[in-house]
Amino acid sequence: MPVDTAVLHRFSLRAPLAATLAGAVLCLSGCSMFGGAKDPVVPVSASPDAGAQTVQASKLQKVLWIFSPYRPDIQQGNFISQEMLTQLKVGQTREQVKFLLGTPLLTDIFHADRWDFPFYLARGNGELTSSRVTVYFKDNKVEKFDGGNLPTEKEYIARIAGPSKVAAKEAPRKEEAGSASIKINK
Repeated sequence: MPVDTAVLHRFSLRAPLAATLAGAVLCLSGCSMFGGAKDPVVPVSASPDAGAQTVQASKLQKVLWIFSPYRPDIQQGNFISQEMLTQLKVGQTREQVKFLLGTPLLTDIFHADRWDFPFYLARGNGELTSSRVTVYFKDNKVEKFDGGNLPTEKEYIARIAGPSKVAAKEAPRKEEAGSASIKINK
């Protein structure tokens, strides 16, 4: 039984085109660092006075994000906000520091009088945030601490959940028949 040449012609053009398109999508989805970016990791050992450092994804990475697999947000370490750091004072005990900042992620046996609190947040969209707070002790009391310019808690929540939507002012509601409202002035 002969096959119609028009059917073969359509199939012979569509198959290579579909295969090429599928191959291009697979290649681009595997190239998360396409565009010449080298190391996506922001060094946590940056200068302590630098505070929190954020690296945004490039425009090309944002475009290619559509084709990339799902990447969850990864948070490591203790988040320390500006409000938490302002509560830390020279002369506090180790227990008070642990209460304010949490358990230190790094305690070094060679530097027993130093606690390091590194923080690293890698968003799925390629945005990287890192910070480091170091507390130095002398006779089990805080001698000094380094932290730099840290974000506030509101800024951190906005970074994770997105900016909050400001609620529009509600227009005064019309009262229903049979309801009453009382306004008390002091």
